Amino acid sequence: MYLLAAEEASNPLVPNVAEMVVGGFAFLVVLFIVGRLLVPRIQKTLAERVDAIEGGLKRAADAQEEAQRALKQYRDQLAEARHEASRLREEAREQGAQIKAELREEAQAEARRLIEAAHAQIEADRQQAFAQLRTEIGRLSVDLAGRIVGESLQDEARQRRTVDRFLEELEAGSSAAVR
Repeated sequence: MYLLAAEEASNPLVPNVAEMVVGGFAFLVVLFIVGRLLVPRIQKTLAERVDAIEGGLKRAADAQEEAQRALKQYRDQLAEARHEASRLREEAREQGAQIKAELREEAQAEARRLIEAAHAQIEADRQQAFAQLRTEIGRLSVDLAGRIVGESLQDEARQRRTVDRFLEELEAGSSAAVR
C-alpha cells in the first residue's frame, strides 16, 4: 500500500490540490476581468460592425429602391413623350391633309374661275367679231348691191333692212345646212 501511495504522489498526470485551487482562482480572476472589461468592448465592436453592415445593406436597398423609382419614372416619362410625339405626328398628318384638301379646293375654284373668265372673254370676243363682221358684211353688201343695181343705197334705213334681210337668209341657210 505504501508503494501505491508513493506511486500516486509521484504521478505527473494527477495535479496537486493546492495548484488546482490557485489555478482555479486565477482562472476565475482572468474570467472576471475578461468578462467585465473585454467582453463588453468586443460586444460593442461587434454591434457597431453589425449596425454598419445592416446600415450599409439598408442604404443599398434604399438606393436600389430609389433607382427603381427613378427608372419607373423615366420609363413613364418616355412612354408619355412617345405618346405625345405620336399624337403630334397624327395632328400634323391631319393638318397636312386638311391643308392639302384646302389647297386643292382653292386651285379647283381658281381653275373654274379662270375657265369661266376665259369662256366669258371668248364669248365677248365672238360677239365683238360677229358685230364687226356684220358691219363689214353689211358695208360690202351695200357696195356690191349698189354696183349691181346701179344706184346708190345711201339711205341708212334701207341699207340696214337690206343687210338684215341678207344676213337672216344667210343664217337660215347655214342652220338648215348644219341639220
